[in-house]
Amino acid sequence: MIEMPPAARLRIVPAADAPAEEPPADEIEREVEVLAPAAAAALRLLADAVRRRHTDPETVVQALKNARVNTAFAEVLDAASDVVMAGLEDPYEFDGRLRAENLSGAASQVRDAFHWL
Repeated sequence: MIEMPPAARLRIVPAADAPAEEPPADEIEREVEVLAPAAAAALRLLADAVRRRHTDPETVVQALKNARVNTAFAEVLDAASDVVMAGLEDPYEFDGRLRAENLSGAASQVRDAFHWL
């Protein structure tokens, strides 16, 4: 079994035991730096299993659809778009608005991609 570094281990905390204050931003960023590559690695493992013919491609695609992977990814992009827009002093600032609209558009395309499967 592969031993994961301490930062990569998920902590399950019952809601009643959850601390009232949020962890420091740098701790959250470190966790994101571990979780995002782990998510990508999980998808690459599925792709590798399909390439090596260890699993049926339709089974993998259906499992991804059932897990709503596209929706989860789109939610991340939508949240990023909302944060960019909220951070603008002027909501009509071209560069910031363009970035937010690109994130939102990418979220829509990610959602739509699974409709064809």
